[in-house]
Amino acid sequence: MKKLIPNWLIWALAAVAFIGFVDASYLTAIHYKGAELGCNEWGSCNEVTTSKYSVIFGIPMALMGVLYYLAILIGALVYIDTKWKLPLILIPIATTFGFLFSIGLVYLQLFVIHAICIYCMFSAGTSTTLFILSLIYLFTRPSEQADICQ
Repeated sequence: MKKLIPNWLIWALAAVAFIGFVDASYLTAIHYKGAELGCNEWGSCNEVTTSKYSVIFGIPMALMGVLYYLAILIGALVYIDTKWKLPLILIPIATTFGFLFSIGLVYLQLFVIHAICIYCMFSAGTSTTLFILSLIYLFTRPSEQADICQ
């Protein structure tokens, strides 16, 4: 009997990636508008989002988050629609890098910037959730190695 990938797992990846995409899109829009985030009672968002660490090579971290979450979302939806296996190989790799990157960003908030952005921490939580879902996939995937071109 062939072991199947649970549908809830792929849909959960898509849903969490969508939530991360919305959060990162909001932060990106605020960045390009030059507006302030209204979260002073929840943290020091503006200190984090305007710090020198909020941009790498002229690209806002929030925009990188948009692209990351969008890639995960598209990968999950491609698998849902076509059952093409390649996204299921790439998603765990991407979420591992996303998780490690999030750890680095949380470290910067806590120990370098000395300020917390609730939206950024939410994104870190979203990235961590994607990583955990990817780990669940890796432990529940079919034992047979499927052809990635199918």
